Amino acid sequence: MKTFSATPADIHKSWILIDAEGVVLGRLASIVALRLRGKHKASFTPHMDMGDNVIIINADKVQLTGRKRAQKTYYWHTGHPGGIKSRTARQILEGAHPERVVVKAIQRMLPGGKLSRQQMTNLRVYAGAEHPHEAQQPEVLDVRALNPKNTRSAQGGA
Repeated sequence: MKTFSATPADIHKSWILIDAEGVVLGRLASIVALRLRGKHKASFTPHMDMGDNVIIINADKVQLTGRKRAQKTYYWHTGHPGGIKSRTARQILEGAHPERVVVKAIQRMLPGGKLSRQQMTNLRVYAGAEHPHEAQQPEVLDVRALNPKNTRSAQGGA
């Protein structure tokens, strides 16, 4: 028995639509990262971009458990001395680009490197319910129905 290794001719990419409204962020990110890598396929090959194209809508309505909405902090550095900056998840979700919380969670679940950056180009995240990909006829993946824990509400306050 020889080990199967996919070639570019063997790769078939489909389009997946996921509604993130009320879904726990980490659980959504792990499912999407799995789809982007292509690990859900029997023909998965680690060094190839085998994953599907994923569209996420309602990213601004994603759920964070516990007190993460108020306490989870995103840091970045401007490149200047003393230039470290931070924002909480709440500030980002209520700001101009709430989809960035979802994108960062998914990006951090992929292994680093050139292939992961290429796989991230197959991800489209939209804050609202509208998306311009109707022509691709995406199939809907109901993340909420996969596991009851995927829709847990926030336990703590603040």
